[in-house]
Amino acid sequence: MNLMIFLSPDSVRLVNGTTMCSGRLEVKFNHFNQSWSSVCEADFDQQDAEVVCRELGCGAPSVLQGALYGEVEAPMWTKEFQCGGNESALLDCGRSDSNRSTCSPGKAVGLTCSEPVRLVGGASRCAGTLEVKRTKWRPVQDSDWTLKEAAAACGDMDCGSAISTGRRKNSLAGFVWWIRSDCVQSGYALRECASSSSSSSIMELICSDLLVQPIISMSSTMDGVSEVQVQQQGFQVHRGSDFTISCSVQPQYPGGSFHLTFTSSNTTYNYTLPAVNHSADFLFPAADPAHQGNYSCVYEVFVFSHNFSSESRLLSLTVTDPTVFIIRWVVLPVTLLLFIIAIYFILKASRGQKSGQQENIELDSYNLGVSRAEEEGAQRAE
Repeated sequence: MNLMIFLSPDSVRLVNGTTMCSGRLEVKFNHFNQSWSSVCEADFDQQDAEVVCRELGCGAPSVLQGALYGEVEAPMWTKEFQCGGNESALLDCGRSDSNRSTCSPGKAVGLTCSEPVRLVGGASRCAGTLEVKRTKWRPVQDSDWTLKEAAAACGDMDCGSAISTGRRKNSLAGFVWWIRSDCVQSGYALRECASSSSSSSIMELICSDLLVQPIISMSSTMDGVSEVQVQQQGFQVHRGSDFTISCSVQPQYPGGSFHLTFTSSNTTYNYTLPAVNHSADFLFPAADPAHQGNYSCVYEVFVFSHNFSSESRLLSLTVTDPTVFIIRWVVLPVTLLLFIIAIYFILKASRGQKSGQQENIELDSYNLGVSRAEEEGAQRAE
């Protein structure tokens, strides 16, 4: 693997990554002979990562894991970093002797920071004026971008795909970043393709955003008693009882609608209700076996002249028969009790018969003994 090293501060760098904001972390431990060392992941934590990403001019850390970007030798750095998270440079943080005795090559810190890209002044975090940070935040000069280049910016912000690009007047009339579209198309990060410029026209961008997943839940009513079920998968409802399936979503956009999809072994139904306060309740007045199957909520909203949707997990519903419940929990125990009582009397009667037979045997033996005694007495009298 070819060693890739991007320009970085004098004492910290990320190597073997695909962008300036990813790679294996190295720290300069000898400024005299320009010696660098990777850092053992046991001596590095999330707060330390925040400092490194800030020092490199990147966004917040997104991945912190060892052995992500290869390694030639075991780390030589012998200090444990103790950053508070607000320092401007990693070597400004406190350090202490490491508790480890060894650190294998596969345990060096691999770090990925998010790209310093943002949208400001729009209706959501995924719409507005495009800004990129190198040494400082600046708007991006309007250019002939296609949605392919715009998609790279949306992806950097975890905002889905690009919907549209536009332009507006630069009210500050100051410096901007000019970003080469061919550079972006080659797979480089936006800030790696940026150069300083000045322009009165800047770019606006609308991304699709990633809708959060709706929440699906169920409640049932039997004999006027309400029961809310929030299990993760299986639900049960008694036949003939009322039940309600609720769909809700965290506030992200106003309005929208919920589609409740029901699927069984032989049919599929769809029910639709508008989202009121970001939720909707689907009432079923009397459960029967036809309601048994899988349900899911689909939230749909129309924003930025496009429809977007997101689907919940599946909810599996089983309809049970109360008579079966009664048979199982009432009739069967009573039947078992009667069976035990019957066995008891049978055994008792059996013991009684054996006792009577024993008494008859003893009486016969007694009578036989008396008869023999009488015969012997008669013989002596003769």
